[in-house]
Amino acid sequence: MEKKLKEIRFHGRGGQGAKTASDLLAHAALEEGKFIQAFPEYGPERAGAPIRSYVRISDQEITLHSGVTNPEIVVVIDPTLLASVPVTEGLGDDGVLVVNTDEGPEEVRKRLNFHKGNVYTVDATKIALATIGLPLPNTPMLGALLKATDVVSMEGLKKEIEIKFGKKLTKEKLEGNLQAIEKAYNEVREG
Repeated sequence: MEKKLKEIRFHGRGGQGAKTASDLLAHAALEEGKFIQAFPEYGPERAGAPIRSYVRISDQEITLHSGVTNPEIVVVIDPTLLASVPVTEGLGDDGVLVVNTDEGPEEVRKRLNFHKGNVYTVDATKIALATIGLPLPNTPMLGALLKATDVVSMEGLKKEIEIKFGKKLTKEKLEGNLQAIEKAYNEVREG
């Protein structure tokens, strides 16, 4: 059975770590023997501006070189974008939407008028504040993504975070990021 290409689109704001999250996910997949692409799309390059970041993961070489228009998975790091950006655009009938919000999945469905696929929610900002001490929801959102999909393993993602941040962060901040992933994984709501 041939596995198809998985395309993932992240929505966030500059400075929230959407690009970093997509890079971490892609490199974890690479370490698991997958072919990858990861690239951002910026509007005005400033902190707080809406951005998109894309990831492609496949068991076979990826020859496609364009933006992701029909993702299987959409991750929304900043919930304020739900009101201003068409985050579900191109998401298919069996798509997966993962949103950082204190709202439940049914509330998000109603707000977006999105009646297909699977919706997962988690309060990643609250988790980040509790575990990392900063309002950076990108790593907790990766934990939520892993609960919603099997795109990479938890072990692979944690290893990639240790490689990427092991020398940049204090031991406490690194451990906080790893805890944030697990906490978000365990607190995801599906609907």
